[in-house]
Amino acid sequence: MSFSFTNPQPNRDDRSFSFTGSDPADVDRQLQTIADMAQEILRMVADVRRQIGN
Repeated sequence: MSFSFTNPQPNRDDRSFSFTGSDPADVDRQLQTIADMAQEILRMVADVRRQIGN
């Protein structure tokens, strides 16, 4: 997973989110992936804020 504010890259991630017809284990796995991605985004936002503040 990669995020860039200055040089956007196409999404090369193999994760997709389709809840229609998924079994509960797949939904749980996908929701965990979303939560993990959200945590990474928040970490990166905090890093950017620290860099701007310095």
